[in-house]
Amino acid sequence: MAVLSTLKELIECLTGPYLFMGIAMRFLPGTLLEVIRNKDFRTLFSPSRFKDVWFGNFWAFIGPQVKAHAESRVIPLLEGRVRNGHMGDEVVGEPINGVVLEIGAGTGMWADVFAKVNVGVNNQGDADGELRRRKGGNGLTRVYGIEPNPKSAATLRQRVKEIGLDDIYEVVPVGIESLNDPEAWEGRIEPESVDCIVTILCLCSIPEPDKNIKLLYQSLKKGGRWYAYEHVRINENRGVLLRAYQCESVIYPRKATADNDRGYWSCVVTSHGVVPHLPIDGEIVKRSRAMGED
Repeated sequence: MAVLSTLKELIECLTGPYLFMGIAMRFLPGTLLEVIRNKDFRTLFSPSRFKDVWFGNFWAFIGPQVKAHAESRVIPLLEGRVRNGHMGDEVVGEPINGVVLEIGAGTGMWADVFAKVNVGVNNQGDADGELRRRKGGNGLTRVYGIEPNPKSAATLRQRVKEIGLDDIYEVVPVGIESLNDPEAWEGRIEPESVDCIVTILCLCSIPEPDKNIKLLYQSLKKGGRWYAYEHVRINENRGVLLRAYQCESVIYPRKATADNDRGYWSCVVTSHGVVPHLPIDGEIVKRSRAMGED
């Protein structure tokens, strides 16, 4: 049985990424027809703009499936129910609270979890909510959903309204590099103004990860927390097929669908003074003092 289980896992690892890209290809004809029907010739003749629309259509379909696979680990993490990599029913750490940056918010598939955590913390008659408050969770005061894909950002706005978070959740339709640029959007994320950052399977697809992760680090308050559920880099001994998949993808908006060397988030994050508890998923805390300070 152990041999069969290992063989099944091996087959899934080798074929899964390419099946994933095969699903994406199914959305190419429909996206092409959509753009032509809308007479959006600017998008039609712009590879980057067309890829954004294509990815938005693809992610609207595949995103909920990704969530279904990941939520058993992500939800306990955001609720403060993970310690040393072990999930439990009780709150043992701080849930997301205060001012939060959700990076790569997509179509809002995790917005309902934000709402659930916020309700739990603020429910005065709930014992678990009281425990969360004692752990430091005082509810969400502001959530910035960072989503530069125009199609996904539009869906995100609608989703936020549907679940009743529109009073505290603001969609930011720009990339990380423009968060502190008031000319790029109607706002600005000041340095050391953020309590929590949430990244779920997105650091592998951001451009210039070293530069942008540094910007995120600078936005965190000292002692601020980074909740991460991310891919890790495939090492050379794992085979050429998976490494080839990690190098290029026609559907993803950026190079690397899982992490390549530049997107190996753990190394990049720690180089900026953040201390990770776990290599793949976990809570990451910004040092109270910057590295090199006395």
